[in-house]
Amino acid sequence: MNYTQAWDYLDSLQFHKIKLGLDAMHSFMARVGNPEKSLKTVHVAGTNGKGSMSMTLMTILSKAGYRVGLYTSPHLSSVRERFRINDTFITESKFAELASRIRGVLGDDKITYFEFTTALAFLWFSEENPDMVVLETGLGGRLDATNIVSPLVAVITNVSMDHEAYLGDTISAVAFEKAGIIKPGVPVVSAVKEGAGLTEIVASCEKNRARLLLFGRDFGAGLTADGLWQWLGNKDFSNSLYKGLRCSMKGGYQVENASLALAVLELLKTEGLKVSEACIRQGLASVHWPGRQEYFCLDRSSRKVVSETGNTGTVAYLLDGAHNPAGVESLVATLKIECSHKRLILVWGAMTDKDLQKTLALIAPLADTIIFTKPVGERSAEPDELLANVPAGAKERCVIQPDVSIAIEKAEELAGGGDLILVAGSLYLIGAARTLLLGELVK
Repeated sequence: MNYTQAWDYLDSLQFHKIKLGLDAMHSFMARVGNPEKSLKTVHVAGTNGKGSMSMTLMTILSKAGYRVGLYTSPHLSSVRERFRINDTFITESKFAELASRIRGVLGDDKITYFEFTTALAFLWFSEENPDMVVLETGLGGRLDATNIVSPLVAVITNVSMDHEAYLGDTISAVAFEKAGIIKPGVPVVSAVKEGAGLTEIVASCEKNRARLLLFGRDFGAGLTADGLWQWLGNKDFSNSLYKGLRCSMKGGYQVENASLALAVLELLKTEGLKVSEACIRQGLASVHWPGRQEYFCLDRSSRKVVSETGNTGTVAYLLDGAHNPAGVESLVATLKIECSHKRLILVWGAMTDKDLQKTLALIAPLADTIIFTKPVGERSAEPDELLANVPAGAKERCVIQPDVSIAIEKAEELAGGGDLILVAGSLYLIGAARTLLLGELVK
């Protein structure tokens, strides 16, 4: 297969529905020599923040000169975004080569889309032999296709409600699934809070005799008067202290994600991966995670990114993939604390299996105009369904435009100098909008 054929074949596997379980992965990886066993990994689960934490960890390690593999999902516009080593994405030819190999080994057998991409990631990383691989779970943890590794460190960012159809309809049930990545003797770094899954995480750590290192107990972050922050670890981290830190990404919660990454770095020292304070600062200041509270300003004529001027010749955007109540709460906090704008024009699209009522109840009161649209995908909610879930007082401020490109055009028509266009509700929408506005992420 060439690259286009390989991607088309992968897309065809989406009709083979989500199937949680490890039997297929164990069976297939054994047939290709278990390449995952040769990798040094950090395994990352959590409801929100796992992608940001993973990107932060990779960025800092790369600043220190290490080659770090990163496997994340979903992608925004190109499947190649899921596979990278430092700033280099898998090539089209290598993707096609490995996809063809997987298909040949499978024969008439079928695996899911995510199992296929995970297998491809393991094969590629095994060939490239990076110093470390950061693996983000796709869904849950216990039965996620990535959960066949024996990591050096496990990370569980947090637990909140999402994917209830697969993970359960209580925090306890979701936490149990996330805790499934905990392995015997492997240290666990987490920001899970009391009353939000901590009981299940603690129980799993005790069962597996895995050391649990908690944000707020064993390490933490504190803001300083100069607007920067510092990280402090307890005796488990040799009482390490890093001052004068700055996060490049918007969102106060990014300090928590960055703190988790620093805790992991401290643990990785025993594996020989040492990082200087200078590299930590440089890494934190340069992390870029597209589509996650990503702010930029476009010149209306040239369509090039410019520094914000606040005049009618430019238009300001904030793109964020927040799609569950916890994620939208973080987005709302950023809008209130970190964003300065006159009017907020919201372009919103979501998947039909999300909590539409709760998410819209959080974000709708802040918007002066809401444009409901529909990204391509069988799970995308119809704009009429979104409108039906808007709080009563906001309905008169809503507009329906199913086509994403026309929705963006409408938003720009409405936006004046000093206004902000927020595109949010789904990473599928972010992928479509970002490609229209900034072009492809992977060239």
